[in-house]
Amino acid sequence: MKISTKGRYGLTIMMELALKIGKGPIPLKSIAEQHELSEHYLEQLIAPLRNAGLVKSVRGAYGGYKLAHPPAEITAGDVIRVLEGPISPVEFTEEENLARRDLWKRVRDAIAHELDSTTLADLIDYSSEGKNDQYMFYI
Repeated sequence: MKISTKGRYGLTIMMELALKIGKGPIPLKSIAEQHELSEHYLEQLIAPLRNAGLVKSVRGAYGGYKLAHPPAEITAGDVIRVLEGPISPVEFTEEENLARRDLWKRVRDAIAHELDSTTLADLIDYSSEGKNDQYMFYI
């Protein structure tokens, strides 16, 4: 399973809303500008997040979006499932070799466990501790 830009940008939106919790509704335009993303694309992503009850919209001149729940109650898995669908690294059939099928189920469950045990609050804490540096590979 490869997480597309939908999932990655969706997490970006949700983390920004979590970082600015209590500061009123946040316009998508400000998130788009801050991260150099297409506002139009973010508008397409926010609709399913709103329909799933993860964000609330506020209309008006000072409108925007805010989280529908505290950051500690929204997991990365919630966001990814809404935007990407079910978590599964490969499609397997019941006719597939039992050992391979078991492997793919364990991989799926491990990915789901990590996504479901990581909340927006965890991601914010990780970022604020300065651990958001890019990986550096040396050869």
